[in-house]
Amino acid sequence: MTMVVGMRELARNSNILDGYDYIDVKDKKTNEYKGLFISPKYADEFKKFLENKISQEQQEKWERIKPFIGSMECEDRYKGLEGKKLMEEVAKAKCGL
Repeated sequence: MTMVVGMRELARNSNILDGYDYIDVKDKKTNEYKGLFISPKYADEFKKFLENKISQEQQEKWERIKPFIGSMECEDRYKGLEGKKLMEEVAKAKCGL
């Protein structure tokens, strides 16, 4: 069973969460969707679903940037330099020093 609850109703009485599979929470004044409460019996399944979805999105991002890995070549004089020293060396090279 499902139910739509307002924010104020939920703040006044949290016992209305019992007996429902999930509850949509809406701000009835502005008619803005605020979120979803899930029954504890479905919580583990939903967590697994979200973890799979997040890992799939991360894998898609990885697949998009994977072709560019190692595509840039670095001159030997810049290898091993980090941060400020690298910026100094690049600035010197641009000035011709």
